Amino acid sequence: MSTATKPKHIGRNISRIRELKGMKQDALAYEIGLSQQTISSIEGSETVEKDKLEKIANALGVTVEAIESFSEENVFNYFNNFYDNSTAGNGIFNNPNNCTFNPLDKVVELYERLVQAEKDKVEYLEKLLKDK
Repeated sequence: MSTATKPKHIGRNISRIRELKGMKQDALAYEIGLSQQTISSIEGSETVEKDKLEKIANALGVTVEAIESFSEENVFNYFNNFYDNSTAGNGIFNNPNNCTFNPLDKVVELYERLVQAEKDKVEYLEKLLKDK
């Protein structure tokens, strides 16, 4: 069995990073001045021209090296380590579900503000109708 590593598929790496960033192909295309079809073609390619790769990296907010060396395993390791480190210390991070407010109170507060805004709108419109 061969121990040679297969070359990185740069297009697939671009696709995964774009998806992790929550960006659509057409948004990336717009950022770098290409069509969505061109982005689709680039993401299907094993290699990408250096100048296009630099533009894509800039639009995605990463380095060219990050695209070239991207691996999903590293992403999972990063987030697992981040989670482990953020909950390991003392203080507020001991409990990741530690809220300093009651979420239900915030929902009620938002609802009350929306109802008041609607009442103000109705009052304003009634006033406009009376003036006619």
